[in-house]
Amino acid sequence: MGNRLSQIATRTGDAGTTGLGDNARVSKNSLRVHAMGEVDELNSHIGLLLCEDMPADVRTLLVEIQHQLFNLGGELSIPGYELLKPEAVLALDEALATYNEQLPRLQEFILPAGNRAASQAHVCRTVARRAERHLVALGNEEAIKEAPRQYLNRLSDLMFVLARVLNRMNGGDDVYWKSERLQQGGQE
Repeated sequence: MGNRLSQIATRTGDAGTTGLGDNARVSKNSLRVHAMGEVDELNSHIGLLLCEDMPADVRTLLVEIQHQLFNLGGELSIPGYELLKPEAVLALDEALATYNEQLPRLQEFILPAGNRAASQAHVCRTVARRAERHLVALGNEEAIKEAPRQYLNRLSDLMFVLARVLNRMNGGDDVYWKSERLQQGGQE
């Protein structure tokens, strides 16, 4: 693949528009650009999560997810184009089943907390949900493929499961929510 970015500061966006992959110019405040930005932010948060200590298989999975998120962003930048394949959604389903099977069943709600890696995974989960909401908003206005929305939905679920996996590293556990009634000795 040749050099694609020969100039970073083009100044073409100074008026509040940006170019899409099909050379169309749109407002930087458009639903499509918002969705692209949310996916980019999610990918950046996963990059930050990858700075943490984690099992090699989780690391490999997260790197693959970063590549798929780049595909998703590329798909969003070219209306009508397909880069994120349905097989990517199936891969998340398989990872969800594999990692969730290793965990004890939840009896209570958990807080987005624990060790730093798990806490960052929870941040990724919430950003994935926000990206999904922006993608749904875009889909309400323009035609989009099914796989991107499904991917973000599954990814947020997977990040919840991975947060639990990462909390168990080195003997840790989930941080359970205690309702105020329970803290005051009340009955549920």
